[in-house]
Amino acid sequence: MSMDIDAPVAIQPVPQNAATILCCNCGVPIDGTKSAGAMCYDCVKLTVDISQGIQREATLHMCRDCDRWLSPPQQWVVAQPESRELLALCLRKLRGLGKVRIIDASFIWTEPHSRRVKVKITVQQEVFEGSIMQQTFEVEYVQAFQQCPDCAKSYTHNTWRAVVQVRQKVSHKRTFLYLEQLILRHGAHKDTINIKEVNDGIDFYFGQRNHAEKFVDFLKSVTPVHIKKSQELISMDIHSSTKSYKFSYSAELVPICKDDLVVIPTKLAKQIGNISPLALCYRVGTSVSFLDPHTLQTADISEKQFWHEPFAALADVPELVEFIVLDIEPLGVVRGRHVLAEATIARASDMGVNDTTYTTRTHLGTIIHVGDSVLGYHLTGTNFNNALFESLERSKHASRIPDAILVKKLYTRRKKRTRNWQLKRLAKEESEMLPRKQDQDRMERDFEMFLRDVEEDEDLRNTMALYKAQKQRELEAQGQMDEESGSEEEGITIPMEQLIDEMEDLDMRDGEVV
Repeated sequence: MSMDIDAPVAIQPVPQNAATILCCNCGVPIDGTKSAGAMCYDCVKLTVDISQGIQREATLHMCRDCDRWLSPPQQWVVAQPESRELLALCLRKLRGLGKVRIIDASFIWTEPHSRRVKVKITVQQEVFEGSIMQQTFEVEYVQAFQQCPDCAKSYTHNTWRAVVQVRQKVSHKRTFLYLEQLILRHGAHKDTINIKEVNDGIDFYFGQRNHAEKFVDFLKSVTPVHIKKSQELISMDIHSSTKSYKFSYSAELVPICKDDLVVIPTKLAKQIGNISPLALCYRVGTSVSFLDPHTLQTADISEKQFWHEPFAALADVPELVEFIVLDIEPLGVVRGRHVLAEATIARASDMGVNDTTYTTRTHLGTIIHVGDSVLGYHLTGTNFNNALFESLERSKHASRIPDAILVKKLYTRRKKRTRNWQLKRLAKEESEMLPRKQDQDRMERDFEMFLRDVEEDEDLRNTMALYKAQKQRELEAQGQMDEESGSEEEGITIPMEQLIDEMEDLDMRDGEVV
């Protein structure tokens, strides 16, 4: 029995005219009309325990996967250590508190690894008529682990209620890599019970339908996507007419990526501002933005407009060819950060072999200089299996088809370089069949291409979270700076203030140092 002997007690003086008696234990004169069983208050504290019958030990169940606590009988609540929610849960676990009045309750600090939670509780109770007793005691809780039903379902097959199947019909994974970073930054994946990567996309599984619809709304807010919904009847109770469904959401991304060369249908090109059908995609957001490198005219195509008359890319990033700039002359036309210029170029593979050069207009007037290497699409002598391009060659716009279209500057990089930053990756379930060696090489090549896009495009970099690499953080902790592992090459610079230093939440199995 634990009692607080030193608790402050308000001792009332005994009136001179009152009927006094002596305490049966210590002989102190007390008021006989207000006596607590012929005992003074001090003797009552020594002989009466108002906390008798209240538990001194209890067990708290916690799910180690989601860090939630069990609130009997079946509710699982989120509560931080030493929070008001956890304190309320601890008090509800004790039997016998209903017969006393709780005055105060607080946590007593314990070692986190001890799996013990101690609470100090102060209670009051009227023991005799007119005598209120206050007492303080401690309760120790043992933290036990128990898997909650939601986490149990996540480790069991066929327990999902809704799935969002994200697909894009392109030859590379750059769009999915960027979408993965957006999902991580906004925490859109927190309600998923499983994420599975398939050959042509990613499947997101959810335990509830509203979580899947919330994820679909997120996809609509960051990328042009076409949604199709279907449902499958799982079971039905004929007595109560209760039906159980599984819902599937097919999210197909627009098959146009940044830096892709496209031929827009003539009717659609006139609707969006009479832009040239041969255009370059320079940004993909909630709509797809196109640029005419010949005039710097821009136009946007919404998701509804695209799927009303869909078209594929004429050429994508893996088909880029390296050119050498022989001459560059600005033409004085400026649209935002784009400057129109006329460039004389030659293929890098032709240097020293022949003297073939090409003259074209480009939007990279302020970026490229004489002697620089640029990547672009070589149109002369290239056969495209595209009906829209064939019709363009026969139309009045055939004279505006250039020999080459420049896309971006090619920066020289060392073969062996260590970046001072890294990206966080989603914890995805691997497919049953391991990828072939050529598929694995292609995935690594796509990821390296995406990392270079992040380094070169500041606007793209500002939409995602970049973390300091392990080596960089160790050097900073030692007061040293890595002069060779920076991202500064040929004007490529990622300032250190743009990198996040808090890496506690980064699982190195899913976020490799790149």
